[in-house]
Amino acid sequence: MKQLFLLSFFISLWLSVSAQNPIVPPGVFIADPSAHVWSDGKLYVYGSRDESPAHYCSRSYRVLSSDDLRSWKLSGESFATKSKGDKGPFRDSLLLAPDAQYRDGKYYLYYCLFDFKNAEGVAVSNSPTGPFLDRKPIYVKGISQIDPCVFMDDDGQAYFIWGQFNGKVAKLKSNMTEIDTTTIKENVVTQKEHHFHEGGYMIKRNGLYYFIYADVSRSGRPTCLGYSTSKSPFGPFVYRGVIIDNSNSDPAVWNNHGSLVKFKDRWYVFYHRPTNGSVAMRKACLEPIEFKPDGSIPEVEMTSQGAAGPLNPFDETDAARACLVMGNVRIKTISENNDVLGEIHSGDKAAFKYFDFKDGADSVSIRLAPGSKPCRIVLNLDDSWGGSIGNIDVPAKGSADWITVKAAVKVQKGVHAVWFRFADPATSNMMGMPIGNDTQPCAELLQVDAFQFHKK
Repeated sequence: MKQLFLLSFFISLWLSVSAQNPIVPPGVFIADPSAHVWSDGKLYVYGSRDESPAHYCSRSYRVLSSDDLRSWKLSGESFATKSKGDKGPFRDSLLLAPDAQYRDGKYYLYYCLFDFKNAEGVAVSNSPTGPFLDRKPIYVKGISQIDPCVFMDDDGQAYFIWGQFNGKVAKLKSNMTEIDTTTIKENVVTQKEHHFHEGGYMIKRNGLYYFIYADVSRSGRPTCLGYSTSKSPFGPFVYRGVIIDNSNSDPAVWNNHGSLVKFKDRWYVFYHRPTNGSVAMRKACLEPIEFKPDGSIPEVEMTSQGAAGPLNPFDETDAARACLVMGNVRIKTISENNDVLGEIHSGDKAAFKYFDFKDGADSVSIRLAPGSKPCRIVLNLDDSWGGSIGNIDVPAKGSADWITVKAAVKVQKGVHAVWFRFADPATSNMMGMPIGNDTQPCAELLQVDAFQFHKK
């Protein structure tokens, strides 16, 4: 059976993924991204894999990799608890957020099992993308919790980090598979003092240890990635603030989970955004970050461009790259390889950040499926109400399922955010401003697939 698993892994095709956010293709949902740069110079992302809006995670992992953060590859199945090749313990358990580490020619995958009291384990491979085999449990009686992370210090000492509401740290033995139980320290970061919820990750920069985690300081939900710093991996840690907040990435957004990594002299934050009006169906994204002289990290916003720089508005842009969705609208999966903007109500908004319009644009085309009612799409630059550049009245659904509508716009030169505002023509003026207080579906079943600007 092991041979079958190996064969299925190596013959699986790599899937190319484009540069912008999210960094996974339509139909693939990778959350809790833990990013590492290994000795080959490439960046690898290990994360959980969602498969249903009804629950977090699934029973297998896949690995993302890139050598430039613009072109991504998606591995075949790297580890599983339910597959033809699975003969290990804990069969059929959901796999929660993982991490990985490297030592002496071996790659170690640290996983977490939902169905076995959050038991954690480790598996080993000669490849950064697996398959990870020879799995072993990591038991810490009484304090086993979710979200394992392994931090490797400059002196080669590895630290195991885990926990929910209470972040825990312990030294790993040199075999990378056992915790030195004499070193376990609880409450290294806590919800009360540090807004710690779960999803710990650690880096070291300029002698300072950064503990990154899902931060519950806003809205009573862990939508932020926050961080605390210390001179020791065991603390004491001081809370420093929020790095990124994924609020308004989906109407049902609940959590965040991610990592920081330095790649080719630039630092990045990896995080996830949910889709489909669900707390799950999450997609990995990234943003560049900066460090101030005092070691603090200014908060960054979610964007559509990610690491690639401003998008080209004269190329077709997938509507599922919206970085903000407000109201009822959400990124919705309609087929195995297509995500769109759907469930649109009057008053909903979606933003795309950012585009470099060079010398400007004078028209736009939008591929969409009309709904059973007319809808007005108002386009704005830079914010959701100012800088209007035109609007499009979409007719009620006719005979065609998908149509392309075109309209004149007036876009000034430079780099801008683009906002879509949706309104019912019967209850709004020509600028999409509501007349009264209408939040009903402005175009039942309206879906927006893609758009493209043009210049004569």
